[in-house]
Amino acid sequence: MVVAVEKLITSDILKPARYLGNELLAVHKPWDTAAIRWVLTYPEVYEVGASNLGHIILYNILNAQPRQLCDRAYLPGKDLAAKLRETNTPLFAVESKRSLTEFDILGFSLSYELGATNILEMLDLARIPLTWRERQGSKGAEGQGGRESTNTQSYFPLIFAGGQTATSNPEPYADFFDFIALGDGEELLPEIGLVLEEGKQAGLSRENLLLDLAQIPGVYVPQFYDMAEDGSVHPRRPDVPKRVLRRVATPIPAYSIGLVPYVETVHDRLTIEIRRGCTRGCRFCQPGMLTRPARDVEPDKVVEAIEQGMRATGYNEFSLLSLSCSDYLSLPAVGMEIKNRLKNENISLTLPSQRVDRFDENIANILGGTRQGGLTFAPEAGTQRMRDIVNKGLTNEELLRGVKTAWEQGWDKIKLYFMIGLPGETDADVVGIAETVSWLQRECRGKGRKPLNFNLTISNFTPKPHTPFQWHSVSTAEFKRKQNLLRQEFRQIKAVKVNFTDVRISAMEDFVGRGDRNLSKVVRLAWELGAGMDSWYENLDRAFSAWGSAIAQADLDWKYRQVENGEWNVFHAEAQKGKEAEENTPLSTPHSLDIPLPWDHIDTGIEKKWLQEDLQRALEAAIVPDCSFEGCSHCGVCGTDFGHNVVIESPAIPKFAGEFVPNTTKAQRLRVWFGKQGNMALMSHLDLIRLFDRVVRRASLPIAFTGGFHPMPRISLATALALGATSSGEIADFELTVPVEVDAFREKLAREMPTDIPIYNVEQIDLKASAATQLLETAEYLITVAALAETTPIQWQNWIDTIKAKEELWYEQITKSGKSQLINLRDRLFELELVENYNCVTESMSSVIRYLGSYRQDGLLLRPEQILFMLETVAGVEFQLLHIHRNRLILGV
Repeated sequence: MVVAVEKLITSDILKPARYLGNELLAVHKPWDTAAIRWVLTYPEVYEVGASNLGHIILYNILNAQPRQLCDRAYLPGKDLAAKLRETNTPLFAVESKRSLTEFDILGFSLSYELGATNILEMLDLARIPLTWRERQGSKGAEGQGGRESTNTQSYFPLIFAGGQTATSNPEPYADFFDFIALGDGEELLPEIGLVLEEGKQAGLSRENLLLDLAQIPGVYVPQFYDMAEDGSVHPRRPDVPKRVLRRVATPIPAYSIGLVPYVETVHDRLTIEIRRGCTRGCRFCQPGMLTRPARDVEPDKVVEAIEQGMRATGYNEFSLLSLSCSDYLSLPAVGMEIKNRLKNENISLTLPSQRVDRFDENIANILGGTRQGGLTFAPEAGTQRMRDIVNKGLTNEELLRGVKTAWEQGWDKIKLYFMIGLPGETDADVVGIAETVSWLQRECRGKGRKPLNFNLTISNFTPKPHTPFQWHSVSTAEFKRKQNLLRQEFRQIKAVKVNFTDVRISAMEDFVGRGDRNLSKVVRLAWELGAGMDSWYENLDRAFSAWGSAIAQADLDWKYRQVENGEWNVFHAEAQKGKEAEENTPLSTPHSLDIPLPWDHIDTGIEKKWLQEDLQRALEAAIVPDCSFEGCSHCGVCGTDFGHNVVIESPAIPKFAGEFVPNTTKAQRLRVWFGKQGNMALMSHLDLIRLFDRVVRRASLPIAFTGGFHPMPRISLATALALGATSSGEIADFELTVPVEVDAFREKLAREMPTDIPIYNVEQIDLKASAATQLLETAEYLITVAALAETTPIQWQNWIDTIKAKEELWYEQITKSGKSQLINLRDRLFELELVENYNCVTESMSSVIRYLGSYRQDGLLLRPEQILFMLETVAGVEFQLLHIHRNRLILGV
């Protein structure tokens, strides 16, 4: 069953191009030849999901497997979700437009504790039962292939989750998933696909299929495990492992090239991973503990992937990704090599948050350029004592050196991340954040320079499973007090913007993130009460109320109060332990470090005993060196199951070839006539401008640039086209630095354009000729109009004749300043004729009308909507505009 989405994906919803599935480098494999059909279902809006590197990598890897097909789905916007429910249409995969129930397996990314409500929303929209128990009644693998059945109760795909949150503690979400994929998926998911293919051929039942999957290292099947009274988890049958291994894979940069969306995404650039894993050992950092060992990517492979990726995608920006990019020793060499190779193409490099102690002139050089990006450092704490407690490995001198280097290299604004509520923190440590920022400002002053501006994010420490600080929490009241303390301090400091994390979100993340299986009912209730990721931003109070009500209805409010009151405070427990030892009284805290935890059955490689020992080292403010560059810390990861650290020495840094100098030479001007048809009608004007920029890059056309600080390609579209309208007469001007033969230009441009944007004609024009946008005089449209009453063809012709016979048709127009203005529409109408009549589905008469009207950029326009106004004025009947097609734009001389 193919969903009739053309009736749902229309111009009246926000960014309809999100749902088209026709991106550049999207893979469309034949449905009928695939043995196993996957959907990677990202539980966030398209702009977030389509630019997620893990999503792109796994999509490419799965589609590279023989007999395997991978499609994609995203959390729809509220407008499309409402349409799906109103029309009883199940959620679909964006490429095939098939219902999610037609696939064999759906994989959700779960990378945030509160993100599971979006997964439930997507399952509900797909009309798939939310829990594995509810899905058990479905048919076995023998019913999985290619049915066109509309009975969604006869079979449901396997539902699994992966991602950081799913790996660290899957128990709060155990009710919803058939299995969990732990750790890296590059090797794990193809192995799962092979087992599914064999099981499908053998006609295995759902339970036996899951039992086969449970034998794969990295696959955790919650229904084969029971939760004990203390929250710990144990196998309920002997043929599944007691502890499930986290999978580790080697990054392959080539799989990062893919999916170039037509709409602007959150990370609208090529992203290449240079290093996976981090061994810095920050004691609060879950990614650093869950991704060990550290694995560098060969510099040559990084350079090759970036160069190929930029040519294939047409992006003007790329990012190098790692938990700690500065720990990739080849960073300056790789960055400079790419910068030199792409020197003439106005390419910029961005990096995520970096280690301030490794920031130097070499890294500054690769980040500089015509579009100097922002700079982000994460000192985490304001005093040396606190940075030692969290094992940040950063001194005040290193902090100042890094920030001062950035300032000396031209940065006037720097973003800093700090954290409050860390174990052992005092008020002096909190105030130390403000004192550190003030000190950095004083040290970075100079004649002719603006004061150094800081944008600060002050987050609340949230304990995470599998970290030394997993046994510690802070009360909500204490967070609020410390935030107020900092607000008072920062009132006296100028040129600083401070953002605080809402303490309620922190408490909820803690409550869910360290919860057990009892939390599944809370997650479901919260979703039923309207909690979703979007509501955290739109209405925080409403979202928090939904979660609070869910906790109360699940009779777990007592447990949430424990989190709010910060009862897991190991520093307090240590102090109390010493006091009670003196008084010979028993320790009253219930939170021994030896009690079972809900995530103890997940084998991340780091031994629990080592985490306890590292917590003790934190109490003593003792530092553990980075084992990638110094001695082994004996955490337990390195070995046959997880591998070892791979640190590659840096090659020589190439000589800097100089910054990009925009070539402003204008040797040739070409005017292009093109169309906008089919799905491309749902692409916005700004997205179309961005598309032309990328197409010119992919086609290697010698485009001229503007001058100034932000050089832009000299591509000028004559005018915008309404979203949803088609056209066969759009115009764009291109200025080139060297002459190109017209036919060759047209061929290169057409080869890189989507098929629904045809190139009709290319002409060379004089270099001094006016731009098309200045020459616009008239535009010819074909508009499809429906009458909302019974009409006849004769009536339509009479109305057209009446309009043409009139000399005045006055229309009230509101100017940009808000003033009312009367205009005579008849003066702007030059030609009008009835082209075609036909009956709509509603049995009302519809007509295609051609008109030629004024289209001047000084505001003298005749819009299609104003033709409807004329019709309604002479006919006394209400009309509806069904479609707009712009036939041509006519330029003056």
